[in-house]
This record gives sequence, C-alpha cells and structure tokens, in this order.
Amino acid sequence: MNVVMMLLNVAAIVLVAKLAGRLLARLGQPTVVGEIAAGLALGVVLHSTGMTASVLPADVKVSLEAVATVGLVLFMFTVGCEWDHRLLRSRRRTALTISATTTLLPFALGAGLAWWLATGPYEPAEPLAFVLFFGIAMSITALPVMARIIVERRLSHTVPGGLAVTAAVVTDLLAWVALTLIVALRGDNEPWKLLLTVPYVAILVFGVRPLLSAVRARSSDRGEFGIILAGLFLSAAATEWLGVHYVFGAFLFGALLPRKHEGSVRRHVDEIARLCRTFLLPIFFVLATLEVDLSGFGLGELGVLALILLVAIGGKAGAGYLSARRCGLPRTEAGTVAALLNARGVTELVVLQVGLQIGLLTTRLYSLMVVMALVTTALTGPVLTLLGVRRVPVDGHADEPEPIPISGPAPGPEPELTPGRAQADLPRAA
Repeated sequence: MNVVMMLLNVAAIVLVAKLAGRLLARLGQPTVVGEIAAGLALGVVLHSTGMTASVLPADVKVSLEAVATVGLVLFMFTVGCEWDHRLLRSRRRTALTISATTTLLPFALGAGLAWWLATGPYEPAEPLAFVLFFGIAMSITALPVMARIIVERRLSHTVPGGLAVTAAVVTDLLAWVALTLIVALRGDNEPWKLLLTVPYVAILVFGVRPLLSAVRARSSDRGEFGIILAGLFLSAAATEWLGVHYVFGAFLFGALLPRKHEGSVRRHVDEIARLCRTFLLPIFFVLATLEVDLSGFGLGELGVLALILLVAIGGKAGAGYLSARRCGLPRTEAGTVAALLNARGVTELVVLQVGLQIGLLTTRLYSLMVVMALVTTALTGPVLTLLGVRRVPVDGHADEPEPIPISGPAPGPEPELTPGRAQADLPRAA
C-alpha cells in the first residue's frame, strides 16, 4: 500500500470537509451539510475527469474504507448512547402521536413510490425488500444532526424541541428495527445464524448490561471505558457475523449502556463524538459520496429526483406539521417540529450505504437518494429562520457546536394542548 498517498488523502479529505463545513455554517447550515456537499463535489470532479483511480488507488481506498468503518462503529455507538427512553416519560401521548404519523405516512408514500420505481425505471432483484427498504429510508430522521440544530437554535427546553427529539427517537428506533429485519431476512444470509439474533439481544440486555454496570462500579475510569470499547467492537463484529450489519451492533451496544454513573463515561463519549465529527465522519462522507455518479443524468432521472423530494418532504414535514397541529400546537411550533423532523443528514447516509452494500439500491438510485438527504437537511435551517427561530453561537462557536446532550422537556404531567389554546401559553420556540 502507498502509505504516502493514503496520508495525503486523509489530509485532503479532512481539510476540504472542514473548510466546506465552516463555510456552510457561516451561511446558517449545520457543518455536516458542508461536509457532505464537499464529498459530493469531490466525487463529481473525480468521476467527470476520470481521476478516481489515480487520486484514490484501490489499495488506498480499501485502507480508508477500514478507517471509515471504525468511524461508523464509533458514531453509531454515540447515537445509541444519546438514545434515552426516559424522554418518553414526558408528553408521551403527543410525542407518540407525532412519531407514529411521521413514521407511517413517509413509509407508505416511500413504499408506493418504490413500487412504481420497481415496475418502471428500476427492476430490483428483490422487489419486496426494495419496497420496504425505500419506505424506511423515507422515514428516517437524522437525530444527531437535528440535536445540533436544536442547540444552535436554543430549542432544547421548548415544547417543539422536546417533542421533535422524542418523536425522532421513536421513529429512528422503529426504522432501525425494521431495517435490521430486512437485512437479516435477505436470501443470502444463513438461516441458522439469523435464529441466534434474538438470544444475542437477550444476552446483551440481561447479561452484558448488568456486567457493565458492575464493571463501572469497580473499575477505574480509563479501565472501565477500555472495556466498553472492547465490548462495542465485539458487538459490532457479532451482528456482522450474524448477517445483520455491524451498525446495528454498535447502535444497540450504545443504547443498552447503563445510565447509572453516567457522568464517569460521558466525557469519553463526548471525546469520541468529537473525534468522529472532526476526523472520522468526513472520511466516511467522502467515501460514501464517491459512489454518487450524477454524470449523464437526463430528464428521466431529474423527474425521479423531483418525485423523491416531493415524497420525502411532503411525507415527513407534512406529517409532522399536521400531527403537531392535531395535538394542539400553534402554527409556528408545529412548523418547527416539521422542519426539525425533515432533517435526514448523516443517519440517512448510513442507511443508504447499507442499502447499497446489500444490493437493494443501484448506484443511480443511491445517487438520487444522497441528493435528497442533502437537500432535506439543508432546508431545515432556512425554514426555521422563516419561522423566526434564530441561530445563535454555542459556547462562542456557531459553526462547530460542542457535543450535544439530547434532552427533552423535564419529565412531568403532559399538558393538555388544544387547538384553541393561546400561543403565549406555550414556551416560545425562538
């Protein structure tokens, strides 16, 4: 392997991604939008000039893919750590209503569009799995990106911010479970391995989780976290061996991490999140978007992209707004919830990568879906600004906020929200 070429690629990827992220952040966008856009632009340039093989040789690409895999495992672990079932204790009825609507409607619309695609422009080898996968991809919300936007806009302790986070948690959990089943039930997996998935999850819940709690009570801070990291990669390896993809093992391990003595591990999780954000995820973005090929797109592809955007935005944002209004939120708050839930970002890229790797998406369709993920995430900031929800610096750095504590409203009795209730009676979104 050409070590010099690999190191030069790493330096170039990180530099370009961070510069693009900061540039877009100054325009009011999350840094992740700039980083994804930078990867997309690099991919377009390399494909159009035919320089991919010379700039990114096969052996260097394999090494960078290994780095991106480690980054993705760590990233999904941090996402799992942020998932907190305690959010459901407050306003559970409203949050569950919104989450159900913003999951089912986008899923139904996405599945309908996928069925048309499967019988028309695209002919997948496994139509049913393709339709189900496409519906799930339309239902996803980028919880980490949305959480960063919530902090930037000072929505953490408002009704819209809390409801959006809680609804996103439920939606993404359902989506990950459904996606796990689709990946597991595909024809090229060994059935006897799939039967071990349920006992594996049971071992994690009833065996590993109590063991980690005991270790955390007795070990030193660094020793404890070393054990957690070892368990994380073992969990990712186990689910990959079971035929369910390593991202699920990483997410599940983070979600099941005991909350007791949380402060002793929190700073390490924050350090991992920062490492992912500044170094590992940009590499994943570039490699993921290198698969995007927009060359030779005609009116047919543009028409499909328009339909994808219509279904994605109409299904997710429309469902979010209507369900929030139905639950009694005023127009501004309902619009805020809808805009937040429409952000797809990094999580969508992870899901699309899974679909590409297991053969459910062609390169052309994958390219269109990546563009959709970028557009829906980029729309969130401008829509919030139109609603009067301003972007403010966080700890003096508006373009690179600190690790996000995903927190909803404090637990308590759910207020009765009726359509006629005065807007002034609710915490303000801005």
